[in-house]
Amino acid sequence: MNARARERPRTTGHPTWTLVTCVLASSLSFVEGSVLGVALPAIRESYGAGAQEVQWVVNAYLLPLSALLLLGGALGDHFGRRRLLVIGTAIFAATSLVCALAPSLEVLLAARATQGIGAALLLPNSLALLNAAFQGEKRGRAVGIWAASGAAAAAVAPLIGGWLVGTAGWPAIFYINLPLALGAILLALKFVAESREAGGGRTDYAGALLATAGLGGITYALTLWSAESRFTAGAIAAAILGIVTLAAFLLVERHRGRRAMMPLDLFANRCFTGLNLLTFLLYGAFSAAMLLVPYVLITSGGYSPVGAGLAMLPLPIVMTALSPTMGGLAARIGPRVPLTIGPLVVAAGMALAWLVQPDGSYWTGLFPMILVLAIGMTIAVAPLTASVLGAVEEQHVAMASGFNSAVARTGGLIATALLGAVLGSEGARLFGGFHAALTIAAAVSAIASLVALTMLPGVRMKANGHG
Repeated sequence: MNARARERPRTTGHPTWTLVTCVLASSLSFVEGSVLGVALPAIRESYGAGAQEVQWVVNAYLLPLSALLLLGGALGDHFGRRRLLVIGTAIFAATSLVCALAPSLEVLLAARATQGIGAALLLPNSLALLNAAFQGEKRGRAVGIWAASGAAAAAVAPLIGGWLVGTAGWPAIFYINLPLALGAILLALKFVAESREAGGGRTDYAGALLATAGLGGITYALTLWSAESRFTAGAIAAAILGIVTLAAFLLVERHRGRRAMMPLDLFANRCFTGLNLLTFLLYGAFSAAMLLVPYVLITSGGYSPVGAGLAMLPLPIVMTALSPTMGGLAARIGPRVPLTIGPLVVAAGMALAWLVQPDGSYWTGLFPMILVLAIGMTIAVAPLTASVLGAVEEQHVAMASGFNSAVARTGGLIATALLGAVLGSEGARLFGGFHAALTIAAAVSAIASLVALTMLPGVRMKANGHG
């Protein structure tokens, strides 16, 4: 997530405890995104699920999160950010409990979708509350701590999640959300000042509904196609419905103009369009790798869940350690060079997936791939975040940052929908599908580099931008 714009009305609160509250609440979503990869094989086995069902365990959460992030922030502007943070966190906690106790896959998927709605409410408002509680350099420092804490939580989560899956079973990964959520709610009610934007809030309910339905139709069609390697009548019908609904969404947004959830006139800005296209391609490719690597290691590579978590550890360590340095370098040389080079390095890392073999060594196979991936993402992420903020006028920073976060998650949503054939394979066929999928992901990442080279000639970074 990126920083929201400068906010106005606020009442007395405790800034330090506000920061703690926002870190606790937002870590729910960060942990959820990184821990699920090590739990998917166990979830699939416990329900006897197929490839399509495995995809929906991920996408049932990502779909409402992607489509409703902007609305979640607007509702906070309109009705109060602390209120929406508490509501979103409570929804997330309640549905985490349902996920852990789910007697069937259908119940699990319904709970995951509702969990995504909770995350769409709490994430944008956690950052908006930080912006309201701090000013100047203190604000930048607070957002930096918020981002670093999210990265640290995401780093530790696969290890803890892998240990929990191996010892207590996969439901335990949802139980760990409960104390975090309870702590965030109690702290918010006691220490966090309510804030809202006078006259703010693009409460575009029609746009949110159409965006969710359109993305859902496209995702369902791609999921059916990827699982069966052909377009069935159901997949074609879902695709047509999704395309028509997304077209209706664009018409509604055009009609609403500046009151739209996603004002279309922002896309007249070539840099803004290019940055979001780059985000979609890069994060789509990266999300495919992050889903497949632990799944393949556990299912066919002989790794335990905690072993798979350890295998991924170089990625968050490198990104957390080097991101500040890369952000400073990009501020000096400009963002276009790192935004061109970073995705190319990511593509090289994905091409190294061919070194990962069923009986191969970690240090000569997976480690080089993970290390190069981490370096590439580190080069790209900080300047991408700051450039999105710098591509729009000050009054649109909140909307632009929220939209860019939604685009990143939509990339992951589409990527997951396309992985059915790989997730449905086993043994040597699974490794073959893994190599092919990562080769395609490498090509997509290379296209992201081309977008940076051709569409971002005048791109600039926002001073003190944070991601």
